[in-house]
Amino acid sequence: EAVKQAVYKAIMTERYQHIMYSWNYGVELLDLMGEPVTYVCPELKRRITEALLCDERIKGVDQFAFDFPGKGVVHVTFTVHTVFGDIQTGREVNF
Repeated sequence: EAVKQAVYKAIMTERYQHIMYSWNYGVELLDLMGEPVTYVCPELKRRITEALLCDERIKGVDQFAFDFPGKGVVHVTFTVHTVFGDIQTGREVNF
């Protein structure tokens, strides 16, 4: 349960925006606004993976799927492989 919370917090925290967190913590999403979807999807995959692999309990991130519920919105789902098992999670991002 603690790893699930850590995953949620890491993907919901914007990197470089909060002085209480290290610059190595969180995910960078603000600069994706206004970018084309062909750029946003691969960048989301890379940035989410990078943010989560900082945690030594997380062994890998894969099975990314992208859904577009509205203009300028992408819902990304993925699987996080941890030392305790797999976690299915996701995040909605405005771009």
